[in-house]
Amino acid sequence: MIRSARMLAALSLPAMMLASCTIAETGETAPATVSGTTPFAVNNVATFEEPWALAFAPGTGMLFVTEKAGTLKLVDTATGKISEVSGAPTVDYGGQGGLGDIAFLPSEAGAAMGRRTIYLSWAEAGDGDTRGAAVGKGTLVCAQPAACTIEGLEVIWRQTPKVSGRGHYSHRLLVSRDGKYLFVASGDRQKMEPAQDTTNTLGTIVRLNLDGTPASGNPLADKGGVTAQIWSWGHRNILGMDWDASGRLWELEHGPAGGDELNLVQRAANYGWPVRSNGEHYDGGAIPDHSADDGFAKPAASWTPVIAPGDMLIYNGAMFAGWKGHALMPGLKTKALIDVAIEGESAREVARHDFGARLRAIAEGPDGAIWIAEDGKGARLLKLTAR
Repeated sequence: MIRSARMLAALSLPAMMLASCTIAETGETAPATVSGTTPFAVNNVATFEEPWALAFAPGTGMLFVTEKAGTLKLVDTATGKISEVSGAPTVDYGGQGGLGDIAFLPSEAGAAMGRRTIYLSWAEAGDGDTRGAAVGKGTLVCAQPAACTIEGLEVIWRQTPKVSGRGHYSHRLLVSRDGKYLFVASGDRQKMEPAQDTTNTLGTIVRLNLDGTPASGNPLADKGGVTAQIWSWGHRNILGMDWDASGRLWELEHGPAGGDELNLVQRAANYGWPVRSNGEHYDGGAIPDHSADDGFAKPAASWTPVIAPGDMLIYNGAMFAGWKGHALMPGLKTKALIDVAIEGESAREVARHDFGARLRAIAEGPDGAIWIAEDGKGARLLKLTAR
């Protein structure tokens, strides 16, 4: 995984950071051990251009797909009809940046498709060639099930500060199970040290009220400003978040050269980046591994070589009994769906299912079927059902 010193010396610092970002995203790893059997059949449903996130509107079979260049698509999974949702934001497209995640309120599961709240994240341009993640809240209005627009989309949160580069936005969205709070993953933007500085929101998970204001009960609420938004810190590049059946929050993040992490997220916990990692820098520089006495929260599981995750969900459906409560992770360079059993506060990989293509996003359908989007141009949307 480590590139030669000669190659690294030839890169300017911005180019080196982008190269590092690319390695983390593609996850140059040893060949995966693929499980011999699969519990699912795969159906190719549609094709998209650089899909990044999948989300069902709660209580419906309507699947929303973000495309990184800035388009929001809607798939009626009952009919297969695909339409474009108007009113999506203008995004800063390039590198890892563009249109990001989608979230809905579980409390609106009983609402008709006519009107419901929608949250989107995206990369937003700033002054002086800087960028940062943004989160917007709007109203999804559908005159017909497949004719939707977003009205009144307003930015309710911005990653602080905006910085140079086009990597590690993270910007995954997750609504709390009680429907009261919005959790946002905020990547370190490849700047590393700010992840240990709680005067900014790089390398953090923030916990917000549904209007984007800091939620009461946050661990640093008395500090005010953006610090009051922070729930946990010391993160690198989070690309998956979900709740387990007990209501605990888990996150999955890219390590550097090795050291991808699955973490059980605790209030006020510091996960160590860049002071601790089970990986090393791309130039071969050492990073101390996590240790029992280092004062940081430890990963529940870590991977070296990396798995290069694109997303994660914790399965809660009835279709795949063997996956109940497991974390399912679509892999990029690994080109596999990775099955991880969560056991108390630890976790272990139990299987890899080879797909032969980079996998970016995952969602659980209302019937328990699993939907996966491949990565990149001409990426397929796949539906997994029990054999």
